[in-house]
Amino acid sequence: MDYQALAQLLFPHVTDTPESLEERFPPRNLPEGAVVTRMAPSPTGFVHLGNLVQGLTSERMAHQSGGVLFLRVEDTDAKREVPGAVEVLINTLKHYGIHFDEGASLDGDVGIYGPYHQRQRADIYHVYAKQLVLQGMAYPCFSTEEELSAMREKQEANKETTGYYGPYAIWRDRSLEEIQAQLDAGKPWVLRFRSTGSIENQFKFDDLVKGKLTITENNIDHVLLKSDGIPTYHFAHAVDDHLMRTTHVVRGDEWLPTLPFHIQLFKALGFKLPKYVHIGPLMKMDGNSKRKLSKRKDPELALTYYKAEGFPVEAVYEYIMTLLNSNYEDWRRANPMAPASDFKFSPKKLNPAGNLFDYAKLTDVSKNEIAKMDAEKVYTLLLEWAQEFDADFARKLASDKEYAIRILAIGRGGKKPRKDIATWKEAKPYMGFFYDEYLEKPVFTFPDAIVREALERFLKTFSLEDDANAWFEKVKAITCDMGFTTDMKAYKANPEAYPGTVADISTIIRQAVTGKTNSPDLYTVMQILGYDRTVERIQAVLNTPA
Repeated sequence: MDYQALAQLLFPHVTDTPESLEERFPPRNLPEGAVVTRMAPSPTGFVHLGNLVQGLTSERMAHQSGGVLFLRVEDTDAKREVPGAVEVLINTLKHYGIHFDEGASLDGDVGIYGPYHQRQRADIYHVYAKQLVLQGMAYPCFSTEEELSAMREKQEANKETTGYYGPYAIWRDRSLEEIQAQLDAGKPWVLRFRSTGSIENQFKFDDLVKGKLTITENNIDHVLLKSDGIPTYHFAHAVDDHLMRTTHVVRGDEWLPTLPFHIQLFKALGFKLPKYVHIGPLMKMDGNSKRKLSKRKDPELALTYYKAEGFPVEAVYEYIMTLLNSNYEDWRRANPMAPASDFKFSPKKLNPAGNLFDYAKLTDVSKNEIAKMDAEKVYTLLLEWAQEFDADFARKLASDKEYAIRILAIGRGGKKPRKDIATWKEAKPYMGFFYDEYLEKPVFTFPDAIVREALERFLKTFSLEDDANAWFEKVKAITCDMGFTTDMKAYKANPEAYPGTVADISTIIRQAVTGKTNSPDLYTVMQILGYDRTVERIQAVLNTPA
């Protein structure tokens, strides 16, 4: 075969060379050990938790090493592309603190290694496709879909490996004349890689997460260019990661089966192989067994879920870090207020088998993160969330910022701050009673006569001038005057001797004022509501017919 003639026949308009592309995309001027990595999603419109796990892994590896994180859009599959998906992806990742140094952006490409959309790089791929043809490492294939289907059916019937290889690779060694005839007839073709591998051969490979792997060589003549001239993921990945000078490829371990081909392809192209970081899947318990998080079954897979539920970015970030590195929690306990970026992240501490997603743990992490925030920050983030997801509540919050901040400041600060809120969605049930429109009608467990007596006694002595101790002494006095007890030990020892305790009297007052059996510190609640509104609420209960 005259490969020079074949290359010219297939790619007559390609005049660039690999050498000229090497000059166009030179090695990066970065410090020793700097990691260059990327996120390379398909624009399908669905941004999931796995994207964030991979993104955060890539971001930490790049930025803590003085390297570069870039965004490349792998849009070679036009059928799957969703309009606006790139914008959704960029905005979502930005919301979660993943910032790119270069690549695709809302304002166009940023950086000298672009274009960063693969469909715009066809001319670049064709240079290397032509080079592989010149080396006898690639050839045109005119097999039709019907022929390929018949081939697969025969292989399955014979219980053979499916794919285009060996005796099934019927266009592998056709003559130049046969190829010319097909081209002259206008027949569509794809460019296939001419594999030199054998499934009889194995070799060792080091993955930064999985460790030492035993790899079986690839013997399939995979497609490099589709009939429209656009590359497959495999070919584009090799060319782009070389020219963009990627040092580390972070991706899900569902790509492991393609690794033998990728290694083979890098070698054929004369490229240095990047280091691979294959991340295990996110899983959840389903009954007594584990399974992968599913787009169809599990709403918590979508990143939009966490924003809608009102998990702060800091909480999601912290939780993902606990999944990624097992020693992160120990570090956090020793450095409670340090920024997460101070933690020395290592891909080698990723769990090779993947991680179990634990919603309860995420909630705990979120409570801790919100508890660490001052009231001003909580107000800002809560208002931002409410403006998107609860417009009426947002109007209440915005109508009196100082009032809302006083509410949110209850129990905040100090060594043991309250942890009442795990998500912004929980804020309205927690503090809504401060707004008359959200006040719920209380349901008392004590008889009406006891409720009325407790409230009437409270109103007779209630004063905002009292400090917390004086206020509670009055509550205890009411307790004793009504035959209840302030001695919790005595009550536990002989509960039949008393109708209830000071806790019960406090709860009656709490319900009248807040509509709830649980609320923040009641004395502070009354100080914020003020005398008139506190009295009005108690009077409203007293004026309600039994």
